[in-house]
Amino acid sequence: MTSDGSNEPLQSRAVGESQVVMARQMMPNDANPWGAVHGGTIMKMVDEAAGSAAIRHSRCRVATAAVDYMSFLHPVQVGDLVTVMASVNDVGRTSMEVGVRVEAENMLTGTRHHTSSAYVVMVALDEQGNTVAVPPVIPETPDQERRMAAAKVRRTQRKTLQAMLKRSDEDHAPPAPVASDLVQARQK
Repeated sequence: MTSDGSNEPLQSRAVGESQVVMARQMMPNDANPWGAVHGGTIMKMVDEAAGSAAIRHSRCRVATAAVDYMSFLHPVQVGDLVTVMASVNDVGRTSMEVGVRVEAENMLTGTRHHTSSAYVVMVALDEQGNTVAVPPVIPETPDQERRMAAAKVRRTQRKTLQAMLKRSDEDHAPPAPVASDLVQARQK
């Protein structure tokens, strides 16, 4: 079912239709006592930008399913202007991988640094919280085609890892009680 409740085929959308750019100057309440911005502040901005791009693509509610990768390459200081750019890299049936790039600019000097990158998996939801299908995404540039191909590799890796973790959990789960164990427990 689609986000509008119908079973109609979804109209593909170009990557550019859902791209998001957000910017905010970092303030003292975003940082530790030494003026370095908390990683959690940057992570929140990444999640917000990824969610906005996913909503623009799917045109429905979304929820964060995973942060596949998050780097912190350069510190961000109080006073820096942080710009977060988010773009849908690829879609599955109900999920979207959103690539997010974070840059910090010292507005006094104009010096800019790539500070963080992340891949966020967002899931499309209807009004009741059930997953819904999302439209296919169309890459418009060679760079977007490259990001789509890389997103497909990460999706395969996520599925492989999930299967391995599930098998590991099953291998290390305590044995299920047998009927004789239950009878003995009741007799005590």
